[in-house]
Amino acid sequence: MDEPTGTVLFTTVGRPYYGFDVFSLDLASRRERRLTDGLSINFNAQFASAGDDEDDDDPEAVVFVSERTGCSRVYLARSGFSQPEPLPSAPGSLFHDRPILRNGLLYFISAHEAPDKSFAGWSALYSADLEGREIARLTPYGSVDYSPAVSQTGKFVAVASYGSRPWGGEFHALNTDIVVFRKSDPTERVVVAEGGGWPTWSGDSVVYFHRKADDGWWSIFRVEFEFPSDTDFSRFPLAPTRVTPPGVHCFTPAAMPGSNKIAVATRRRGTSYRHIEIFDAGSESFVPITEPLNPNFHHYNPFVSPGSRYVGYHRFRGESTGGESRVPNIEPVASPIKGVQMLRLNGAFPSSSPDGQFVAFNHDFEAAVNGGVKIVRSDGSSRWTLIKDRTAFYNSWSPTEKNVIYTSIGPIFNSPKTTVQIARIKFDLSGPERDVACDVKVLTREDTGNNAFPACSPDGKWLVFRSGRTGHKNLFIVDAANGEFDGGIRQLTDGPWIDTMPSWSPNNDLIAFSSNRHNPGDASTFSIYLIRPDGSDLRRVHLAGPEGSPEVDRERINHVCFSRDGEWLLFTANLGGVIAEPVSWPNQFQPYGELYVVRLDGSGLKRLTWNGFENGTPAWHSMHAVGLGDPWSATGEGWDEDKLRGQFEEPLWISCDI
Repeated sequence: MDEPTGTVLFTTVGRPYYGFDVFSLDLASRRERRLTDGLSINFNAQFASAGDDEDDDDPEAVVFVSERTGCSRVYLARSGFSQPEPLPSAPGSLFHDRPILRNGLLYFISAHEAPDKSFAGWSALYSADLEGREIARLTPYGSVDYSPAVSQTGKFVAVASYGSRPWGGEFHALNTDIVVFRKSDPTERVVVAEGGGWPTWSGDSVVYFHRKADDGWWSIFRVEFEFPSDTDFSRFPLAPTRVTPPGVHCFTPAAMPGSNKIAVATRRRGTSYRHIEIFDAGSESFVPITEPLNPNFHHYNPFVSPGSRYVGYHRFRGESTGGESRVPNIEPVASPIKGVQMLRLNGAFPSSSPDGQFVAFNHDFEAAVNGGVKIVRSDGSSRWTLIKDRTAFYNSWSPTEKNVIYTSIGPIFNSPKTTVQIARIKFDLSGPERDVACDVKVLTREDTGNNAFPACSPDGKWLVFRSGRTGHKNLFIVDAANGEFDGGIRQLTDGPWIDTMPSWSPNNDLIAFSSNRHNPGDASTFSIYLIRPDGSDLRRVHLAGPEGSPEVDRERINHVCFSRDGEWLLFTANLGGVIAEPVSWPNQFQPYGELYVVRLDGSGLKRLTWNGFENGTPAWHSMHAVGLGDPWSATGEGWDEDKLRGQFEEPLWISCDI
């Protein structure tokens, strides 16, 4: 078939707990106002005021991004709690970011046009009139732009840009440059400073931006210039001036018009929270803005009104402001393929029951160290706990037994010799208890090291799994009922590399898995391999390029699994680079992780997700389509969901111990 069909379950690291709303703070009264309505997550806003002086300041009119329809789109809120108005979007786009409304034009980042090669990035800048009659791409084809800023008069635009360079695999600090062009001629682009992101204008001739300085501190830098009246760009790029001092991380600046002040997000020693401060470049001093109000919330990506009276940002909405207060167990996400339903799970490593009524999962991808095993109804309602207070990860529901799940018990991401065991869990959900008594049978010997990632054969008789018992992580097959104690075990793959995360095809003829056997010395690159259960016909599925090309050895592909008809492979990969500046978000371990499908021969590659987060652990649901319940309209009886508490971390790679 030309396109896959079915239902995909997956996780997005941290995203279910964000609960972001957009707020503004009156710098005169120090009064904070919520500007968005508490639905979904709302972020990366700008004031929608059209003027350039204080009389035009409107503290409630903002353009912002929201995921309320299952993907990120741009909205206009004209008052704090009115129904937001959707603004023009790029046709077919499931990702919009960093909107700016200036002089009747909407500027935004979109990622709906595929590049012509892997690792090239999808993000580009567009503009649209508010009626949506004309949408123009401002980024040259073949280039990648992030984080736009429009000058005070609207004559100039700045972006963080890779230009035509491919993404190099980095995500802590992107290797982008600050590029400026006239609104009237976006093809004439000037690199005004090398190395930097998140530009912001002060007037029409000064651009501030952030960069990780040589001393390790994220800092704000400044360049001042007159855009050339001719095509002589020989004096560019310029050497920028560092503005903020070492000793404090400063990100995502927003210049305050008519002054030397900048609103910045900061991270300081002694606190784990990101806060908004105003830095006065004249006096070289900081004024805290959000820490006195909300010391224990993260605050992100400040923006400033034209008259500089109001500073905006997004943060966890908190319990006192109203809005959504629970985390759905399962929520719909927009799909680019008509026949594919996309469902985000509040958990990781999903596996559905043979009849499609239930989904097993581990309750927190980041906290797989203590998540145990849970089951939820496929409509997102009732939830049960099978294993509690034990580390468990990667589940496989027996396709022939309604009440049997296989899982890995032990620490995740450890050495081959670390004790991790494959377990068979037998349970009964017919009783009233939510904590279900289980019969847990360990199938692997304790002295055999790291045994994990079980996948059951379609006849329910065998498990393929990854084991470190030889000193290397290779694949083994074991009896699903008795394990290696009575049923025997045989080795499927062998070598000084990592073979992992196997999946058995529904036709029982193939096993797919991830491996770095093409480059055993690099534990950061993995590709898809196929093998028959008898160990024959091993082959690699090439996605980033033909065999022998340098691009194929940059693939990082994991969590591969077969579609219900066995014709498509579903997986998470780094093929599209990153879609937004990771430093502007909470912690993401692999922000380049997006979901894709491809045929078994490597043809028909299609992307399924677009966002700035890490999407992973996908699985096909055993039902073609799933009907979700509505916990918001229910009485609450029978619904068991997490409370939205804003529990997420700053990027773990940003350290104040420098």
